[in-house]
Amino acid sequence: MKKIGLFYSFNTVKSGQIAKKILKEFGEKQIEAINAEIVDEKTFLSFDNLILGVPTWFDGELPNYWDEFVPALRDLDLKGKCVAIYGAGDQKGYPENFVDGIGIMAELLESKGAKIVGYTSANGYTFESSRAYNGKHFVGLALDFENQPKQNNDRVKNWCDQLKKEFI
Repeated sequence: MKKIGLFYSFNTVKSGQIAKKILKEFGEKQIEAINAEIVDEKTFLSFDNLILGVPTWFDGELPNYWDEFVPALRDLDLKGKCVAIYGAGDQKGYPENFVDGIGIMAELLESKGAKIVGYTSANGYTFESSRAYNGKHFVGLALDFENQPKQNNDRVKNWCDQLKKEFI
């Protein structure tokens, strides 16, 4: 497996906690952490396997740092890239757009040729709608620190085991 780029905001608590777990699961020789707040196109394209931390802000929006990188993403050819996305949301407080950020990013990256990997089951979650849910699965790893924090460790471990098989 080729080296993985792990892109997340170094200034976010929850995404950072998950990133540390992912780093531990893969090992620091296999993965490189990149601050999503200062990422550029060259760095993004330098990895064939990418993991993106994309929390959902407000009523189903991307965080500012990802939103600011979207215009650059729209100009990139991502064919041959495998991308896995994780994010946190609140299924009880925001049931109508639970982890929408994952879905927004997946839609964009897929439209640019990336292969989205790391789909996960929606079993055990309660929400009304989500752009991250394709009718069968989440198109990434959905986490809920507010309502299901005790499940995060197992979900991250299982997801990383899955990614080790899905990445090229």
